[in-house]
Amino acid sequence: MLTIQIIVIFATVVAFYAAMNIGGNDVANAMGTSVASKALTYKQAVFVAAVFEFSGAFFVGGHVTETVKRGMVDMSYFQGDPNLIIYGMTAALVGTAIWLRLATHFGWPVSTTHSIVGSVVGFGIVAKGFHVVHWSKIGSIAASWLVSPLAGGVMAFLIFTFLRTYILEAKEPFERIKFAAPFLAAAVIFIIALSLMYKGLKNINLAMSFGSAAMLSAGIALIAAVACAVIVKKAYGGIKDEKTNINYDRVENLFKYLQIMTACYVAFAHGANDVANAIGPLAAVIAVAKTGEVAMQVPVPLWLLAMGGGGIVIGLVVLGGRVMETIGKKITEIVPSRGFSAEFATATTVLFCSKLGLPISTTHTLVGAVIGVGFARGIGALDLRIVRNIISSWFITLPATMAVTIIAYKVIVFLAVV
Repeated sequence: MLTIQIIVIFATVVAFYAAMNIGGNDVANAMGTSVASKALTYKQAVFVAAVFEFSGAFFVGGHVTETVKRGMVDMSYFQGDPNLIIYGMTAALVGTAIWLRLATHFGWPVSTTHSIVGSVVGFGIVAKGFHVVHWSKIGSIAASWLVSPLAGGVMAFLIFTFLRTYILEAKEPFERIKFAAPFLAAAVIFIIALSLMYKGLKNINLAMSFGSAAMLSAGIALIAAVACAVIVKKAYGGIKDEKTNINYDRVENLFKYLQIMTACYVAFAHGANDVANAIGPLAAVIAVAKTGEVAMQVPVPLWLLAMGGGGIVIGLVVLGGRVMETIGKKITEIVPSRGFSAEFATATTVLFCSKLGLPISTTHTLVGAVIGVGFARGIGALDLRIVRNIISSWFITLPATMAVTIIAYKVIVFLAVV
């Protein structure tokens, strides 16, 4: 017979494994374009992602988390039997970890948030029935399968088309990029600062309206633009391309730094927001085991945040290669200007869709952005077979995690009561 203490220990181990797979899937796709464009080497990308992911998870990952992700299941049905939460959340971690491991093995970039949501829904159905699930919220997730990649793709297409027309295809592209670099840096810093203040740091309850955050972000962006202008003038002021021998490497080299900035933001924001996908269910298990009561929100100890952040980092190092390759190399060819367009489009799209209240997935948005960059160069620049496989994996995520969780729940309950 499984005791509650044994189940809690098992849930802790599985949560760490789930965090590893989140690192191998979500973080890898955030850094994939940087590695493919050679803005960062693989080792540099791992180091940068490790620093920013762990920082986001540990420092702003949230000291309180929802018992059930996004309120997908009505918790009032479990008040009379809180042990079902322990069994169900443990099973949800199993379902999430197994699906993410499978997706990462095949190099499929999937949404880890959707994975845990599917798992929790599966637990709710098998424990109490279909009526406990808020199906309207499931509909919003289904809508994000279209909204996220389409919005990211359109934004990336427009950004790269502008950069190609204004800079890359100009008679003197290096002169153009030297002039445009401060403006591009300002745009990047503005979006990053606004995203962090308005959305990315929500877990520390940063009380700031969108307007106030935008004004402060604009000030920070202005300082960044001035600093960038000084740096570019000092480093490249005396260098010019000969009209008959344009050095595109210099042009792409400046885009490289812009791309790295956006990739760092994506990693930091991911650590802050998505570490809860691994430790949230575990925090619920621990809270119910201690108090014997069901709560909509539960405290998250620092050691849990550290464990989740550490698991994400280890997962990136050990498991991240395949998803990085899919995002960075298999969909379309990536160079720094294209990688910057995809990363910047992702950050911008996630920010503004969130402001409008539209359902959005960062992973799906980034994949859509990479596709958009490829499409800007013609449909032949895309590997449509890879695109098909990725999109298919998105549709499979919810039913797959639900099915695995239901099986895991049945096994855990059986072992707990025999």
